[in-house]
Amino acid sequence: MMQFEEQIVIAAPPEKVFALYENVTAWSSWDPDVKTSSIEGSFSSGASGSLQPSSGPKAKIKFTEVMPNRSFTVETKLPLCVMRFEHELTLLPSGTNAKHRVTFQGLLSSFFGRVIGSQIRKGLPNTLQGLKRAAEHQS
Repeated sequence: MMQFEEQIVIAAPPEKVFALYENVTAWSSWDPDVKTSSIEGSFSSGASGSLQPSSGPKAKIKFTEVMPNRSFTVETKLPLCVMRFEHELTLLPSGTNAKHRVTFQGLLSSFFGRVIGSQIRKGLPNTLQGLKRAAEHQS
């Protein structure tokens, strides 16, 4: 298993940050690593969709766990590996702590962790900065 994580403090309540997560088709407006994203149905556990990273092929994604205003997890299958993106929000006196964790699990996890993971690891701080800007500047 291979894992990376980054976090940031956002001066906005968890509900405001979660609203940005729920608007799946607009992820590219705050996440520079997303070209396009979509969801079939509502933003809930078991929903599926697709994500096209700014560099890389379009992938099917599954929303494995959605806890409103707290967290959501998305998984995509790679050959002999599952790539999991976890997003956690924690209420702070000053706003919200947003944590994004990426995990590679399976026989080829170290391979994909090196190949895809290094790019994702570089992009995580920018993604979180984008989320912070979007949440703090919403009216």
